[in-house]
Amino acid sequence: MDEHRKVQRRRMLKAGSISFNRAAGIDCKVRNLSPSGACLEVESPVGIPDDFVLVIEQDHLKQPCHVVWRTANRIGVEFGA
Repeated sequence: MDEHRKVQRRRMLKAGSISFNRAAGIDCKVRNLSPSGACLEVESPVGIPDDFVLVIEQDHLKQPCHVVWRTANRIGVEFGA
């Protein structure tokens, strides 16, 4: 598989939340993370907008994101949306 990332991501498994429209967050798992983006595992990507805020309470992180790809249960995002 070809690597298209500009920065290598760190593999991990952390709890996160996808926040948008001031609504309650959608739970997700952060599968990998770098300064420029992340891979998020979700129950379903249906209804998740292209732009949202990723919240990782454990790290006190609130990061604006833009979706760059989607699969049946994962979303790839870049930071700085």
